[in-house]
Amino acid sequence: MEREKYYITTAIAYTSGKPHIGNNYEVVLADSIARYKRAQGYDVFFQTGTDEHGQKIELKAQEAGVTPKAFVDNVAGVIKDLCDMLHVSYDKFIRTTDTDHEKQVQKIFKKLYEQGDIYKGAYEGLYCTPCESFWTESQLADGKCPDCGREVKPAKEEAYFFKMSKYADRLIAHINAHPEFIQPVSRKNEMMNNFLLPGLQDLCVSRTSFKWGIPVDFDEKHVVYVWLDALSNYITGIGYDAGGESTEQYKKLWPADLHLIGKDIIRFHTIYWPIFLMALGEPLPKQIFGHPWLLQGDGKMSKSKGNVIYADDLVDFFGVDAVRYFVLHEMPFENDGVITWELMVERLNSDLANTLGNLVNRTISMTNQYFGGVLTGGSSTAEEAALDNDLKAVVIGALPKVSAKMEELRAADALTEIFALFKRCNKYIDETEPWKLAKQEDKKERLAAVLYHLADSIVTGASLLAPFLPETAERIARQFHTNLRSFDELDKTGLYPKGNAVTKEPEILFARQDIKKVKEKADAMYAARRAEQEKAAAHASNLQGAENKGNAAGAGAAQQESNEADMEAKPEITYDDFAKLQFQVGEIIACEAVPKSKKLLCSQVKIGSQVKQIVSGIKAYYTPEEMVGKKVMVLVNLKPAKLAGVVSEGMLLCAENAEGQLALMTPEKDMPAGAEIC
Repeated sequence: MEREKYYITTAIAYTSGKPHIGNNYEVVLADSIARYKRAQGYDVFFQTGTDEHGQKIELKAQEAGVTPKAFVDNVAGVIKDLCDMLHVSYDKFIRTTDTDHEKQVQKIFKKLYEQGDIYKGAYEGLYCTPCESFWTESQLADGKCPDCGREVKPAKEEAYFFKMSKYADRLIAHINAHPEFIQPVSRKNEMMNNFLLPGLQDLCVSRTSFKWGIPVDFDEKHVVYVWLDALSNYITGIGYDAGGESTEQYKKLWPADLHLIGKDIIRFHTIYWPIFLMALGEPLPKQIFGHPWLLQGDGKMSKSKGNVIYADDLVDFFGVDAVRYFVLHEMPFENDGVITWELMVERLNSDLANTLGNLVNRTISMTNQYFGGVLTGGSSTAEEAALDNDLKAVVIGALPKVSAKMEELRAADALTEIFALFKRCNKYIDETEPWKLAKQEDKKERLAAVLYHLADSIVTGASLLAPFLPETAERIARQFHTNLRSFDELDKTGLYPKGNAVTKEPEILFARQDIKKVKEKADAMYAARRAEQEKAAAHASNLQGAENKGNAAGAGAAQQESNEADMEAKPEITYDDFAKLQFQVGEIIACEAVPKSKKLLCSQVKIGSQVKQIVSGIKAYYTPEEMVGKKVMVLVNLKPAKLAGVVSEGMLLCAENAEGQLALMTPEKDMPAGAEIC
């Protein structure tokens, strides 16, 4: 009988740099879902990959002194290596520089153009040259660019546009008819209320201001812009052909059963992507799940400090499956999760080393000590069997509980149910007290029964654990000299072969960690990383100095100018004027780039007991990762305003040098979030 198909994808990772552990969470979650579906009997196809075009890549390559292709080849290799290191069982790793993908994107673009969904027009409006961005009058801040605060001038850029509004009503109807389409529900409500119901504007789908993209084959001064290129990977990767010659694989797999993506790009996946598919005449994916973020270091890690957590760092510290457990267990269904060194050590010691590792170790050790390593089965009285039956009920009941959680994509809750089984095994040991039974000759059969039930239950638990911690599950099975069970067998007990021998020398599944030593190792790692950054910066500075050597005329004056900054004086204010301004220390707990903006970052700033959303034109100087954890100076009573369509509830204070470069103002000493600046 042919198995039911299940096609799952992640968002493809942008190749601007090495992803941190928060980025890797998504692919580990997708892998766990894919493995679980395979265990349930589905014919799974799991696709992930890399997004490799765009102006940012072009600029990064220029800075690195390499071609864009060489740049993305290197970063894509890093991303793929991280997936492999984390035991991600993808079936296809797609790159948007793949020849077959690029050809299909060109065909898709042409098809949409020829049927009238794409038309040539122009961006026309107020243009900020440094930002390469167009703005409307209403988007300006005090008549200037909302990103950088510089002057704007009337300008025009030729571009192709997609008619989004043509399909908006149809998409609204689909969402209303399929409540499962966008999950969680909060994401659906956000898309409907903030974007679809107010009305969609036509979407720019080509650019002429940069070249690193897929050329529009009938108008080669244009390249396909961002989302039409990137989103198409979900169909090009499985054999879609815009000319009507799609492969049998495509016909089998599409529509996708699940697009797993981060909440920050849910608009593009739930609005742009379905509309593109409608225009192509293709079915829509069954479900799009926008997962929350995994915040790093309790909001205290940043690239500028050199202390961002990467997956390979964590694997070096704790091992692959420990890392998988951290990211899966610490992520709530809908709200952001947090990962810290302290929490990681706590989870490893409590859940992995104690609850699971110690359970396996002492069960095997007692079997070796009392029965020469052989599990015979034994027997129990009716009274004793009551305890056994209670354990068996928990074991048999685990699969439906775990499956119910996984049906809702609640991987953290599924892991909790599995570890409830292991905790019940530990309780069973406390209830039966095997060490006391071993001292009584007439209890030998009972002791044998207890150890058999433990081994049988542990193997069932390991089989359930396999989609999440595959290496650990196999290690457990090997120590009991048996195979992991199929899910069809997990509604039964007593399947462990009687007379089977366990390993003579049980492995330590997870070694307990000392937080002090872990922190010391982490600090040393961060110090080495910062030293490398400083070395690289010094090297870059020396190169720049060499380029400027010989330009002696006016050098002294230039140096003077670089260290001093004069600006035109503003009118004097009174103390009462100043007293109206409220300045406080804030802590940035989350940050993301504002879509379609080259300069804006949107930060969630904790100020005392409240959190304010503040938009700042500092994207050129800080990454979102660098922002998280910073203590900043905030003007908190500024009237809320919209910048690029995003509400800003205050202002982060910055200093600006003669070259227009910005630096955040931060308190000299550690001050609590909410402290008054006076």
